[in-house]
Amino acid sequence: MKVLVIGAGGREHALASKINQSSLVEKVYAIPGNEAMINVAEIHNEIAESSHQEIIDFAINNNIDWVVIGPEQPLIDGLGDLLRQQAIKVFGPGQAAAQIEGSKLFAKQLMEKYDIPTADYKEVTNRSDALTYVKTCELPVVIKKDGLAAGKGVIIAKTRDEAIKGVETLYTEEQGQLVFESFLEGEEFSLMTFVNGDYAVPFDCIAQDHKRAYDNDEGPNTGGMGAYCPVPHISEEVLHQTNERIAQPIAQAMSKEGYHFFGLLYIGAILTKEGPKVIEFNARFGDPEAQVLLTRLESDLMQHIIDLEQRQPIHFKWKDEAVVGVMLASKGYPGSYDKGYKVSGFDPDSHYFVSGLKKEGDHFVNAGGRVILAIGEGSTVKDAQAAAYNNAEKIKSDNLFYRNDIGNKAIK
Repeated sequence: MKVLVIGAGGREHALASKINQSSLVEKVYAIPGNEAMINVAEIHNEIAESSHQEIIDFAINNNIDWVVIGPEQPLIDGLGDLLRQQAIKVFGPGQAAAQIEGSKLFAKQLMEKYDIPTADYKEVTNRSDALTYVKTCELPVVIKKDGLAAGKGVIIAKTRDEAIKGVETLYTEEQGQLVFESFLEGEEFSLMTFVNGDYAVPFDCIAQDHKRAYDNDEGPNTGGMGAYCPVPHISEEVLHQTNERIAQPIAQAMSKEGYHFFGLLYIGAILTKEGPKVIEFNARFGDPEAQVLLTRLESDLMQHIIDLEQRQPIHFKWKDEAVVGVMLASKGYPGSYDKGYKVSGFDPDSHYFVSGLKKEGDHFVNAGGRVILAIGEGSTVKDAQAAAYNNAEKIKSDNLFYRNDIGNKAIK
């Protein structure tokens, strides 16, 4: 079969690489892809991921059997619906179901209605009400922009001044929805879940992301500075509880409400004293969690997608090794940063997934905030961590930084 991957980042690099390994797949294409993918997919960077009609025409003209949509924006914009109208199979939800990520308020209201454990919340619709609320609310408070924010629309305010500054940062005009949440204490983890309507199959291996920009979970939120799997200090019992209390109920709730979800539901969870609770849902694989999970996954991802479509049992097979991924980002990220700095010292077909590089002549330069993920594997998380940092150190650039503590929580 022929498979088209939509997207240009490290998650899509990992998806294209994994799908290319499938014995079921004849050829992988990527729109727009990136130039580090050339040995795992045919790249079509002349087409933008927002150019829906061009993507549809490409899929029809090239007899594409499946389209796998990596990023959130095309899902929110309804690309999946448009492709399905042309009888093209799509791994990724339609626009209505993708609201689970596109609107924090939609997700909170659904969880509230179906008693799915999450933080208490309050919605405000304008800047004035938000500033009034933060003068008296409990601290710390979590402030979330209602729409998509590429992982950066969340502020954890520990003081009254930080809360006021957070509101002023997220409100660029007077009107607009913010969601305030009670701060939850505990260990965070990411659970990827295959969903087809009310049929949900969580991965039996979880990952842990590192959202803050700097060591010791300091600095602003980012799209993710590194991840690892498995997470040995979070037990099978916690995974069972997360499935029973969150994964199955949210799939059933979406189905009951008429939002048919087919694709990958990301559950960003936190293990509190009361058990696992939801921090956020995403309507696609996490990045960089996808890169480490798909590296560790030994079974055939494309076969799993087909089994999901047919509501057949899905049996995951994982490598014995742990996997750690360390993100190298442009200096200044998640704020403003300079592009065009040479990046060298790596082989994109071995131990690296590219997020923000482009070719200039015969070399790569940084072209985004998050640039490249260095992967390490080992018999333990500690060994995998050492291998990942060894691969990170091979990368040469004057304008990249990375955290030095990815995976530390699993190393006692």
